[in-house]
Amino acid sequence: MKILVCISNVPDTTTKVKFTDNNTKFDSTGVQWVINPWDELALTRALELKDNPASGVKGVTVAHVGPATSEPTIRKALAIGADDAIRVNFEPTEAYQVAAQLAEVIKNEPFDIILCGIESSDYNGSTVGSMLAEFLNAPSVSAVSGLNVENGEATITRDIDGGKETVSVPKPFVAIVQKGIAKEPRIAAMRGIMQARTKQIKVVEPVSVSPLTELIEFEPPKPRAKCIFVDAENPKQLIELLQNEAKVI
Repeated sequence: MKILVCISNVPDTTTKVKFTDNNTKFDSTGVQWVINPWDELALTRALELKDNPASGVKGVTVAHVGPATSEPTIRKALAIGADDAIRVNFEPTEAYQVAAQLAEVIKNEPFDIILCGIESSDYNGSTVGSMLAEFLNAPSVSAVSGLNVENGEATITRDIDGGKETVSVPKPFVAIVQKGIAKEPRIAAMRGIMQARTKQIKVVEPVSVSPLTELIEFEPPKPRAKCIFVDAENPKQLIELLQNEAKVI
């Protein structure tokens, strides 16, 4: 059994976001790039399953759609423990293109389980996993917070209103995972970092896919208002501010 984990290359969550060209392009100057946090948790769970002989998982591959500049992030995934990687040599402008390119890869190299993070921490679109399943004509399960595999059979736990439900699904399938799929992301050990240098990143040329959406402009949030300190002995001023400025009472 083989697992494919789809990963995104995203700015570190502490990055100060800036835009250029009249707010139409993200300014990547000095940005630290990392594996999307939800994808990192998905990779961790895939590796945990591989470590369990009873699961029947023999290999874990990561796949990414992006230019050569994203390879350091892919190497991080290999250092964490992925066996190999696939990079589609294409710089997508929206989620539909990502899903379409990943689908072509999977059609040529079948996998039993495909894991996608519920969203990326940059655009928060939450669409790639479900679109990928449609391209593959494969069943998909969303809001996955638990995945177990024993003797080749997968059992999925997903969050629902008021509790959790457990489902089984035939392979191959797409699981769209969220927080809870793994307790903590796995950290690369020195041995893994050294081994990652020689692991294969297979570069695949893209297919022609026209985007369905177009980015027009980014709009940064308005700056926060200046903090106002109110004397503890002056509750009247606090009430006036809450009524007239914050408008919360």
